[in-house]
Amino acid sequence: MADQEHHDGSDLSEILRASREFVVKDSGQRQQFSTGMKRDTTEGKARFDLVFDGPLLQRLAEHLTKGAVKYEPRNWMKAATDEEYDRFRQSACRHFIQYMRGDTDEDHFAAVVFNLNGMEYVRDRQRGR
Repeated sequence: MADQEHHDGSDLSEILRASREFVVKDSGQRQQFSTGMKRDTTEGKARFDLVFDGPLLQRLAEHLTKGAVKYEPRNWMKAATDEEYDRFRQSACRHFIQYMRGDTDEDHFAAVVFNLNGMEYVRDRQRGR
């Protein structure tokens, strides 16, 4: 299982060394703009800008902020075991029922998303991603 690290800029030389190994991918397709600028097309590329639509990111960010205060930032990212996966799953199920029931004592919608994300995070770690 590969440990995943969060780079905070403290090891700049390592980041610069790694950047020399990067390539600029090219689909062979071009989009030309009225100014004459040319770029590779966006065809087949994920549209990350679309995730900002709707309430999801705002509510998830608020949920993560509250968790960071309660525990510590990124505490949930320590999870790597089946036991932790099961804990995320149990919480996702409970919060889903509470959300569907209309409970408003917590943001159960954000809690469902948080826990589903935690489940996938654990599985990715277990697969070495």
